[in-house]
Amino acid sequence: MRARYTAYTRCDAAMLLDTWHPDHRPPTVEFARGTRWLGLKVSAVTAEGDDQATVRFTARWRVGGGRAGRMTETSRFVREQGRWWYLDGEIEPAPA
Repeated sequence: MRARYTAYTRCDAAMLLDTWHPDHRPPTVEFARGTRWLGLKVSAVTAEGDDQATVRFTARWRVGGGRAGRMTETSRFVREQGRWWYLDGEIEPAPA
């Protein structure tokens, strides 16, 4: 999870795509221009057996001089041949 966050902070598409499971990987990723990442908080890691897990996290960012934003997601990961891969994630609705 932290490697994926780092890839976002560096706008490193190759690194980000390399963490995605090949069966779920998009062909490309886009980064929002002017985004400054402010932090990552992992709030839960849940093992789903030996080779599956979920990670709940909140990432904070700011675009330009605007207000900071936040996103909370629960991500699914799978381990194959000793390597953890990102499958997908469910983003929680923003508080009203």
